[in-house]
Amino acid sequence: MTKAINKIKGKIKVSSSTGNALNPEKVKKNSSKIILSNKEKIQKIKDPIATKNDILQSAIEVFVENGFGKSTLEQIAAKAKVTRGAVYWHFKNKQEIFAELHEALHKPLTSSILEDMKKNCDDSLCQLEKLCVKLLVDLDNDEMRKKILKIFLCKCDYSCGMEDILEKQRVNKLKNIERFAEYFERAKKNKNLAKDLDPQITAISLACYMSGIVTEYLRNPQLFKLKQQAPQLIKQFFSAFRK
Repeated sequence: MTKAINKIKGKIKVSSSTGNALNPEKVKKNSSKIILSNKEKIQKIKDPIATKNDILQSAIEVFVENGFGKSTLEQIAAKAKVTRGAVYWHFKNKQEIFAELHEALHKPLTSSILEDMKKNCDDSLCQLEKLCVKLLVDLDNDEMRKKILKIFLCKCDYSCGMEDILEKQRVNKLKNIERFAEYFERAKKNKNLAKDLDPQITAISLACYMSGIVTEYLRNPQLFKLKQQAPQLIKQFFSAFRK
């Protein structure tokens, strides 16, 4: 009996030792996974900003391709070549990603308007006209900005869980209208604006006009040569306001 037990133990020992010897690739593969995992963790710790930017860039591509409603965090993680946990580390959900993109788009626009408003100009209508042309030309030159705007205007139905985003958009739009109105107030003060025009209503008209151009340009880019046509498009609009 003792000899039989020892014999069985010997077989188990040999089998175990030869098993590792016969599967070196498996051992190597498992070691590589551990090393890769550690490298991934170190990369996240070293450069979290770069990881976040990669996620945002990938989210843009996924939203444009699938639409916001049908996009998932798994798709974004796969596109960014990170784990889903890495996405959750930076963003609670895709709505937070959307909000981040909204800020990324809105801040440069606000800065451009505020910087332009600091300039002293006797003809504020001409000043605003040039600014509007610049905004359209800048859009035509910026592929990433076009993609983000396309998501906002064409790839999202703002159905559920988007109430906060809609409110932010409404507030930002009202602020921009107020800034446009300030240009027209200056024009009226300098007697460059037709007397029967209300600066606030004129500002709303301009915001709607610009929004219409951008929306149609993004939906039907083949109809526009925006860089070449922007000056004429804006000139025709402003010509109706001059005294």
